[in-house]
Amino acid sequence: MKRAIVSVINDLSTDQRVHKVCTTLHKMGYAVTLVGRKQRKSLPLVKRDYKTKRMFLLFEKGPLFYLEFQKRLFWYLLFHKADVLVANDLDTLFPNYLISKLKNTNLVYDSHELFCEVPELQANPAKKKMWKRVERWIFPKLKNVFTVNKSIAKIYSEEYKVDVKVVRNVPLAANQKNIEHQSKAELGLPMDKKTIVLQGAGINIDRGAEEAVQAMQFVTDAVLLIIGSGDVIDVLKQMVLDFKLQDKVIFIGKVPFEKLMQYTSLAHLGLTLDKDTNINYRYSLPNKLFDYVHAGVPVLSSDLVEIKNIIREYEIGDIIDNHNPKHIADKINSILKEETKLQVWKKNTKIAAEKLNWELEEQQLIVVYKQFL
Repeated sequence: MKRAIVSVINDLSTDQRVHKVCTTLHKMGYAVTLVGRKQRKSLPLVKRDYKTKRMFLLFEKGPLFYLEFQKRLFWYLLFHKADVLVANDLDTLFPNYLISKLKNTNLVYDSHELFCEVPELQANPAKKKMWKRVERWIFPKLKNVFTVNKSIAKIYSEEYKVDVKVVRNVPLAANQKNIEHQSKAELGLPMDKKTIVLQGAGINIDRGAEEAVQAMQFVTDAVLLIIGSGDVIDVLKQMVLDFKLQDKVIFIGKVPFEKLMQYTSLAHLGLTLDKDTNINYRYSLPNKLFDYVHAGVPVLSSDLVEIKNIIREYEIGDIIDNHNPKHIADKINSILKEETKLQVWKKNTKIAAEKLNWELEEQQLIVVYKQFL
């Protein structure tokens, strides 16, 4: 069997895109090993059809973490045989590229975002310059590149003169069939109120979460579920206390995908409220949008081009005009009162899910990876 080693810097537990890619490669006949890291608070991994390797590092953040990870990944790749190396995002590309050259191994790069434009790097020009230097050195030399939407693909293609293929991070159509749905009572949710959901593995600054919480002051007969993790969770919890919203905002924390979808499928409305504060967010197409679609949940979104295109094409929700909490609350109240429109949007999510699923999207991957078999 041909061997594929797939690298990602996270702890593997909630990264559905990488899991789906590995599953596709496994079905194609590759012997797949997914390499990431294990954090002190990492969730246990459910058994998968392919091998996983989580490296425990001394450092969990900061420059020393990145340096340690790069070294550990380099040595792992050096001493393990592979016919294909798959680097996910720029923070795994450097060691993968070096090993691909040393061992004359095929290399595939999957960029999940405009890495050098993330807010964390905008606040640190020295770090941004370092990562941009790595990107400018390696990217033009790549032959097989994927990313998550057309806008990002266009930017990379124009900058580096490389063909960048689009594979959107849409769920498997079969996922919903495998989820054991539970009632509100079984999940401990209020029975007498409608449910709004905001989910994500990166609930960070400028993602609109703060405004969503503030908006709940003015939302009637509904609760907001915040499911996942991120940099602003502690800030949000303090805001809930400050605004006395304990009965209106419920924090679920990071949970396995199957549990996440149990909560999401009970929602009346899903929020994706990223702000246009940087080019990376401007062209984002977040996973939660497609999770909402597959769960049959209408969407309220900020006015970002890739998300808006999906919502308008399939008529599955509405767009906010700005991030004023009162405006967001007015939109939510209006939507939740219009039961007929909600049902139309909900019906349209089913139509959208038939076209926005991994079984169709993975065909782009199969074409590329077939050449290495």
